[in-house]
Amino acid sequence: MNLSLLIILPLLIVLVLLFCRRQSQVRWVSFIGVTVQLILSLVLLTLYWREHSVHGATRFLFESRQSWFPALNIQYHVGVDGISVAMILLTALVMVGAVLVSWSIGTQVKEFFVLLLLLSAGAYGFFISLDLFTLFFFLEVSVIPKFLLIGIWGSGPKEYAAMKLALMLMAGSALTFVGVLGVYYQAHSFDLARMFSEGAMPLSVQRFFFPFLFVGFGIFSALFPFHTWVPDGHSSAPTAASMFLAGISMKLGGYGCLRVAIALMPDAAREYSPVIVTLATIGIVYGAFATMMQKDLKYINAYSSVSHCGFILLGAGMLTPTALTGAYLQMISHGLMTALFFAAIGMIYDRTHTRLVERLGGLQKIMPFIATIFVIAGLCSLGLPGLSGFVAEMTVFMGSWQRSASGYRLATILSCASIVVTAVYILRATGQTLMGPVKDPQYNSLTDAKWNERLTGILLVTGILVIGTAPFWLTELINK
Repeated sequence: MNLSLLIILPLLIVLVLLFCRRQSQVRWVSFIGVTVQLILSLVLLTLYWREHSVHGATRFLFESRQSWFPALNIQYHVGVDGISVAMILLTALVMVGAVLVSWSIGTQVKEFFVLLLLLSAGAYGFFISLDLFTLFFFLEVSVIPKFLLIGIWGSGPKEYAAMKLALMLMAGSALTFVGVLGVYYQAHSFDLARMFSEGAMPLSVQRFFFPFLFVGFGIFSALFPFHTWVPDGHSSAPTAASMFLAGISMKLGGYGCLRVAIALMPDAAREYSPVIVTLATIGIVYGAFATMMQKDLKYINAYSSVSHCGFILLGAGMLTPTALTGAYLQMISHGLMTALFFAAIGMIYDRTHTRLVERLGGLQKIMPFIATIFVIAGLCSLGLPGLSGFVAEMTVFMGSWQRSASGYRLATILSCASIVVTAVYILRATGQTLMGPVKDPQYNSLTDAKWNERLTGILLVTGILVIGTAPFWLTELINK
């Protein structure tokens, strides 16, 4: 399979959109395009299983290589393993949902969907890149569209939120680029596959450049204390951008921490492990308690994302095989869960024109479908068995407990305890938003989810249930 199709397809859709004259054409072309992307990702998953069963434990499949800048030994080198395939499938699912929930966008519709599709092209390119420079290039592709989506179609203090997000992510990119250059001048190559096969770099080099790579990617994944862009960015972004930011963009950081920083510099990762685990634990506990104080539904989900992304970094810092598997599972689970949560919040906001919990109430009687997916997203967030959140978090905790040192055990206990806090704010927000009497009589005239919103909910809920009830196919895909 030609993996470049994953990047070419959204760019072709963008070209088609430029010639669309009616808003309905823009919406349907975008929807058909992202649906084809989802089908393509499912085909990739099927072909990967087939090829892997034939060729065995080949690290990367469907590789292709093209010289890009020969003088600097930069190549367009792409390929996938099980982890990449899983992240591509997550991106495709979230993108279909993001396009569907944006059906009611009424201003600058063409520009909105163009930017959204450019985001997806950057994400696909990032997950298939086996050249470090190309990987960094696609990471940067996704920054400017986020800035524009929030700054133009956002709400509240959108200019401030867009500028803060862009500056923070550019700072992360700058740190990452320093680490990338350090790797290049040591290995004289950007080829990740070659560096994986050659083994680790000298420890002195790892010690110096590991923090640049890990912190740089970590900023994208809400690493404490560089997480402050997350609540403002998510709360001001339009629903589709919030879904992409939390569901995919924050996973670029986690993927980079695991696939690049830790994989290229494992010895330094072991030395810095106590620092990573400490910051991750602080982020988990702080994020949980900060969420309890929020009264805006988007801020609740945003601060909750800070806490839940801490589990990814906790698994990365523990460095046991089980914990690392849990970190990847958490990336996929959180991507689906938080995208569903933001979709449900967006549906509620479009009808009630408020996200303040104190002004809502009794919505379950008026919009049962939206209330149902809201509850499922909340239960997944607090780790209810049978949903993907339970599988991912339990795998992280089990892997973390394998580190027998007292400090690691304490971090595991504190992280587990945060589930209780999560249950408090999720159940409280659910009860106040959906249960009880209807706060505003005007809400009685509101309608439930439309066809596009129902399809979004069904797709994301299906992903959560499939992973929660039958996670073995995904864990096997990752472990390969």
